[in-house]
Amino acid sequence: MAHRLSITLLPLAIAVALPLLAQAQGGRGGSTPPPQNPKAAAPIDLTGYWVSVVDEDWRFRMVVPPPRDYEGVPMTPAAVKFADAWDPAKDEASGDLCKAFGAPAILRQPEHLHITWPDDHTLRMDADTGTQTRLFHFGDWKAPAGPPTLQGDSIALWEMARTARGSVPHGSLKVTTSHLKAGYLRKNGVPYSENADLTEYYDVLKEHNGDTMLVVTIVVTDPQYLHEPFIITSHFKKQDSDAGWKPTPCTVRW
Repeated sequence: MAHRLSITLLPLAIAVALPLLAQAQGGRGGSTPPPQNPKAAAPIDLTGYWVSVVDEDWRFRMVVPPPRDYEGVPMTPAAVKFADAWDPAKDEASGDLCKAFGAPAILRQPEHLHITWPDDHTLRMDADTGTQTRLFHFGDWKAPAGPPTLQGDSIALWEMARTARGSVPHGSLKVTTSHLKAGYLRKNGVPYSENADLTEYYDVLKEHNGDTMLVVTIVVTDPQYLHEPFIITSHFKKQDSDAGWKPTPCTVRW
């Protein structure tokens, strides 16, 4: 009798279990939601206006350092020789005024940033000092052919932090940049070459006073002019408006 009862209830048990199994697998037939695009998947909000907080290396960032003041940069002998020959008048005469405004150095300028999403797979960063624009491409974007450029080719991805089940996801933005035109790490002629690569990590922090801060860790490698990676950080405070936003041209004298 017990055996006959179990056989009778088996179809009912299967009928109840199948919908639950399908739900656990993400819906009818085990389907899963489509992956989010990079804009929708962003664990931090980088958009808006930001202003530099110059809390380190003031004498290298707020004024043009004097010749041969290279403290803190792991320069090779070739880099020292190059920088010792720096002459701002030659850069002015050649019209090459933006050497210190390339991707490895632009975030060291005292400036305002404006960050937007032109589309779901691209972040755009505009800097008012030097009037520079960088584009961070997500996914399988391929760089177009052509000569190296001041801002290079940048590939971006979200690095997600491990979180407890049910907590709000958080993470940071990693950007790798290559195909760079040679330029200056500092305005007094400290060089990086076209062999340089740039890696950046963008983190957003909330201060106790309510301020939102952007911290960018900048890592430059260059086998020609650096004997080890040059690692620095730049800090920015989020603004409620575009106050202070004033695009200005590149200059070698300030």
